[in-house]
Amino acid sequence: MFDQGDNQELPAIPAKRYFTIGEVSDLCQVKPHVLRYWEQEFPNLKPVKRRGNRRYYQRHDVLMIRQIRALLYEQGFTIGGARQRLEGDQGRMEASITAQVVRQVRMELEELLQLLKR
Repeated sequence: MFDQGDNQELPAIPAKRYFTIGEVSDLCQVKPHVLRYWEQEFPNLKPVKRRGNRRYYQRHDVLMIRQIRALLYEQGFTIGGARQRLEGDQGRMEASITAQVVRQVRMELEELLQLLKR
């Protein structure tokens, strides 16, 4: 299953509500055209589309993209295999994403605490 340790080289996700495709590309180290392709292949990945058909990803989308990236690039799954894994692990994935969000918030709060102590 997805683990924060799998993506240690990836930057921390900022505390924002929406991310552009360029920001997600940088956060997940995946090219924008790959993100658009993954939207077609993974039905659970549906960013909000606004004016001009611009995509806006939420935190759970970024976490899912990181999980897809880990399955494909680090664990060697095919697109079909990764899709099946995500569909089969939907409940555990939601729990994992929640746990990762909690870890991320905790890290950000600890960083803030360190800044305030200075």
